[in-house]
Amino acid sequence: MITLQKKQVKIISVLIALVFVGSVVALALTQSGSGIVSAASSSVGVVDYRQIAQQHPQLQSANAEMQTAVQDAQKEFEEKSANMSDQEKNDYYQQTQERLQQKNQELMEPIQQSIEDAVKKVSETKGLSVVLEKSTVVYGGQDITQDVINKINKK
Repeated sequence: MITLQKKQVKIISVLIALVFVGSVVALALTQSGSGIVSAASSSVGVVDYRQIAQQHPQLQSANAEMQTAVQDAQKEFEEKSANMSDQEKNDYYQQTQERLQQKNQELMEPIQQSIEDAVKKVSETKGLSVVLEKSTVVYGGQDITQDVINKINKK
């Protein structure tokens, strides 16, 4: 068996410790380096969907049409439900609500589609790989809200 002196044991221990620390540092550098590269190559954009929808040129006409539909449905309900039982009124009310909900969806769908198309075009122009709703982002991201609003208003 090899007998080592105290001095040799200390030197070997220090060398082992240095190799361990060096490998940990090297591992940390390679991990953080790949994170930096991936963050630089994938840009993230953010948009305020609510602000875009509020400024959409078709929103006012859709809201006006929806208000008219609600008023018409209210009049129709009052006229037709006058001689109905409570259960019949409830059923008819549910049907009316479903019709109004469907009407709202029909009015809002083209607006939502045009917003999504504009977001896609702006993000492609700016080279963004991901676009998130602004309210879900805590920090960072390129705000493209105004660019999307401008794109929609040009149509």
